[in-house]
Amino acid sequence: MKLKVCLIQDHPIFFDKEKTLQKVESLCTQNAKEGYQLIVFPESFIPGYPRGFSFGARIGSRSEEGRELYAEYHKQSFDLDSGDLQRLVKLSKKLGIYLILGVTEKSKFHGSLYCSMIYISPSAGFLGIHRKIKPTGTERLVWAEADGKSLVTFETKIGKLGGLICWENYMPMARMSMYNQGVEIYIAPTADARENWTSTMKHIALEGRCFVLGCNQYFTKSMYPKTLQKELKDDPEIICAGGSLIVSPMGEILAGPLFGEVGKVCAEIDLEDILKSKLDFDPIGHYDRPDIFEFIVKGQPTIIKES
Repeated sequence: MKLKVCLIQDHPIFFDKEKTLQKVESLCTQNAKEGYQLIVFPESFIPGYPRGFSFGARIGSRSEEGRELYAEYHKQSFDLDSGDLQRLVKLSKKLGIYLILGVTEKSKFHGSLYCSMIYISPSAGFLGIHRKIKPTGTERLVWAEADGKSLVTFETKIGKLGGLICWENYMPMARMSMYNQGVEIYIAPTADARENWTSTMKHIALEGRCFVLGCNQYFTKSMYPKTLQKELKDDPEIICAGGSLIVSPMGEILAGPLFGEVGKVCAEIDLEDILKSKLDFDPIGHYDRPDIFEFIVKGQPTIIKES
């Protein structure tokens, strides 16, 4: 089966959920008209990846100004229990697209936030959500950790979807939890714009024998609201240079990496290439050694089938 996929390398309207949702709607509408069936957005596209922000925190102290900034970030974050989700479900159905979107997610039950990736189907609606199981470095200040229930995969009409966010992809056992579910289209939204990230995406494609879609934003300091630019006074103008790319199951780059500009990275992929690639390597087939290794993931759900 052949499938047209599109990765959006763009920037949110930082700290403004409503305007960013409008931008998501506009970009999806535009690219659906061009025949793309799967559209992917970067990590924490809503309300924006908070690069460079300290939220007034140092070991042993937090400032009142930092708490106020966190409260505003929380208010602008994505709420599964509000109209945010249903708005995107309706968009997906109207346009006939599968939509995967990186968000900072809040809950009505507590004040903690999660770095999340939501999966939406044009026919089944909301499929589920992956929450980052290990925020990196000082991301742990604003994002809580999820557990094994978050390691989701989905069997859909366009293939088996799954993936991890940013540096979760450097966790070998987390990757294996995706391979073990037979993931075919591996989604990797990120905020990592290093050239080395390209090598990571190629390695995962080769290791998992799957298509890998690495999606990043392009963001400059001047795109932040002026009231927040003081947080970044020591940062360069280009905050995140992008690097989105699409890689085949044989580790070949099909599109991208795109650096230094807003744009999109698109390709037509053929799921039969996955089967072809497993002639010589299959991580859960003839390269699996259950007589030596035992792999257990606590709480991971079985693959969820699109209804």
